[in-house]
Amino acid sequence: MSAGACALVLAVTPAVPAQADETARGSSRTGWELRPSGSDARFRGLAAVSRSTAWVAGSKGTVLRTVDGGRGWTDVSPPGAGELEFRDVEAFDARRAVVLAIGEGEASRVFVTEDGGASWTESFRNTDPKAFYDCMTFFDRRHGLAMSDPVDGRYRILSTADGGRSWTVLPDDGMPPAQEGEAGFAASGQCLVSSGPRDVWLATGGAAHARVLHSGDRGRTWTATTTPIPAGDPARGVFAVAFRDRQHGLAVGGDYRPDQASPDAAARSTDGGRTWTRAAEPPPAYRSGVTWLPYSRTTALAVGPTGTDVTTDAGRTWRTVDTASYDTVDCAPDRGCWASGEQGRIARLERPRP
Repeated sequence: MSAGACALVLAVTPAVPAQADETARGSSRTGWELRPSGSDARFRGLAAVSRSTAWVAGSKGTVLRTVDGGRGWTDVSPPGAGELEFRDVEAFDARRAVVLAIGEGEASRVFVTEDGGASWTESFRNTDPKAFYDCMTFFDRRHGLAMSDPVDGRYRILSTADGGRSWTVLPDDGMPPAQEGEAGFAASGQCLVSSGPRDVWLATGGAAHARVLHSGDRGRTWTATTTPIPAGDPARGVFAVAFRDRQHGLAVGGDYRPDQASPDAAARSTDGGRTWTRAAEPPPAYRSGVTWLPYSRTTALAVGPTGTDVTTDAGRTWRTVDTASYDTVDCAPDRGCWASGEQGRIARLERPRP
């Protein structure tokens, strides 16, 4: 493990038993240090650009941006978007970002900014009442995809080749049929993720089996694989996936209902998602977000309403290191890791203080 990865592991290893603490002081014990947002929105969309720059997107049409490590947040919400539910944001730097609003019919929309949120352009508005968009991902600064729950029995994929300024619905002849009741979960912006220039994975639940679909040609053809994460109910399945390269992936999920147990809520793949193995020691409860730590082959974080877990063996075992609520987590190439969730909660991973 690299020295940088070791430092991050130490940052999420508590010196005292982890406790749910609403203060920045309490969170810093286990690595997360709150960065007060001044908002009460629920931020399920998160894009970590660096240790200094991050974007969050959430309820009530809210988009915030920081360029000073979270000491201050600027409300850069698109005008008139107050009734929309933003669930995903993909940012390329401090000025360029794309946000996705979810919902049936015209509630599903995409907005693009190229000036740090000073102005926005609506680049897509769904007109199909049967479509419901959940997540998006980008391969690079130009090429990206967004996914909708099944329409006429198959997942619908949007494609952009100009950084989100325009979108095209891809043909669905390369998409395998959806299971009855199957859908994606718009819980963390991580039900559609990519790694490298062409590979992309789509996470599902709500049906008899929780699956992960993979495409190696930017969404034109797909294969589907069943995971060991429990399904069989509309509230269960794979909620998030993360791939550190085109072979090594993690999947987390479970049952999002707080009164329901979530056994076997994590799995790993070493062959690009063709097969999945359940974690020997999974997180103790439902998890909605997951990310690899940069430059580490073995360390990753998973988050959910009841806490944060760390793996240091590539997903074989997980250990809870914090009990505060987060919906999503993301790390930037400079090892700046962020998490966000309900009641305006945003945090950055810090090294423990003496």
